[in-house]
Amino acid sequence: MSENVIGMDVLFNPGSVAVIGASEKPEKLGSHVMNSLIKGGFKGEIIPVNPYSDTTMGLKTYSSISDYGKQIDMVIVAVPAKLLVEVFRECADSGVKGVVLITAGFKEIEDSSGIELHNTIGEIADKAGICVIGPNTFGMINFHASLNASFTPEFSRVKKGTIALVSQSGGISHLFGFMAMRTDVGFSKIIGLGNRLNIDFAEVVEYLMDNDPDTKVLMLYMEGIDNPGRLMEIFKKHRGKKPVIINKTGSSEKGDQASKSHTGSMAGRHEIYMGAFRQAGILAIDDTENLLDSAKALAGCPELEGNGVAILSGQAGPGMAACDVCEANGLKIVDFQNHTQGRINQNLPPLALRSNPVDMGPAWYDAVASREIIKAVMDDENVNGILILIMFASANVGVVNGISHLLMNWKQKKPLVTCIYAPPGIWDREMEHLEISGALVNFPSPERAARAMASLWRYKNAIER
Repeated sequence: MSENVIGMDVLFNPGSVAVIGASEKPEKLGSHVMNSLIKGGFKGEIIPVNPYSDTTMGLKTYSSISDYGKQIDMVIVAVPAKLLVEVFRECADSGVKGVVLITAGFKEIEDSSGIELHNTIGEIADKAGICVIGPNTFGMINFHASLNASFTPEFSRVKKGTIALVSQSGGISHLFGFMAMRTDVGFSKIIGLGNRLNIDFAEVVEYLMDNDPDTKVLMLYMEGIDNPGRLMEIFKKHRGKKPVIINKTGSSEKGDQASKSHTGSMAGRHEIYMGAFRQAGILAIDDTENLLDSAKALAGCPELEGNGVAILSGQAGPGMAACDVCEANGLKIVDFQNHTQGRINQNLPPLALRSNPVDMGPAWYDAVASREIIKAVMDDENVNGILILIMFASANVGVVNGISHLLMNWKQKKPLVTCIYAPPGIWDREMEHLEISGALVNFPSPERAARAMASLWRYKNAIER
């Protein structure tokens, strides 16, 4: 384990944080960083640094970090690039061990001065043992420590969870954060690597694997990296320890060029990366929505032991839509065992679709029948995972309440992925309770639910390959 990995805990769990460039002016990034720390509920000491202010947001402000006079664990830097050499020298002299470097203007610019600055402050940081997130980053958040070290206070509204996002793109990090708010996904950390002074994917992945009990699933968004071999070594070393899923962009010529201008690294040959990921047991996902859905399923479901799934649908249409996605992604709509089919037949009229996929619509008015059908499928040895798809109609308003006790008691002995969907305010509380308790993982469409189930199977294949 590298020294940078060992020293990274100060970034995620500091006792004190200084903001160099702190301000109350909304047009300054330092203002948004201060709001993020304060409104995010950080419990440690917040030290604003600005030589032109006496107070910032009600806090005593210091002219420099050395003026503070006590140990500072981490510094967030939001000042122009021309000041950074002096800032880093002062951090080194003051014993600072962690820096979040928001400032841009390094190797991503088409000017040799950017590379020179990158190398200069990198040498200072490495010599002093300072771990740096950035430069050219929006920041990072540790939700379990109420630490929002970014320029976006709204990140603090994301629910605390077990998925860690590591991203080279601030825009993609924001996209995932806002999607998570709308779909009730919880994160442990969101980390914006930026242009990677001395903390790259390899260091963060190793830290999250070995030192972070709050993280169960690693979700990576990657454009280009300088040392892919080192990262693959880390992936292989920790293969199967925690699920790793990745969205690697830059497969097109223009995407490769954009990666160079955005991150300072070429994206590289896409097919080589895909092959390396397969060898390392990494699940590659080709779009952002499916990446988040897959992470949610991996964090919230047990392992899918086989590819046989059952689809129980409150209406026939959603079941058919899910069937198409399942079969296109390697899942099998299995035949039920004879005794299972017999139990289902007893609870549905002859005209209903009673084989897999099962149309449960005729059982809407009968909570006992609904529970019996679901329980029969739960007990079936041919079934490895279950998809339940129920769209609200006035006639089935009581269906979720009717099956909740069964789902809660079963506690996902097999993966249970659902699309149980209704207008706002109808099933919200029931579904929130079921998800928080781990009884199921819910998605807003049958196709997304089916793709999430398929990702469980794809991940198992990736690890066992």
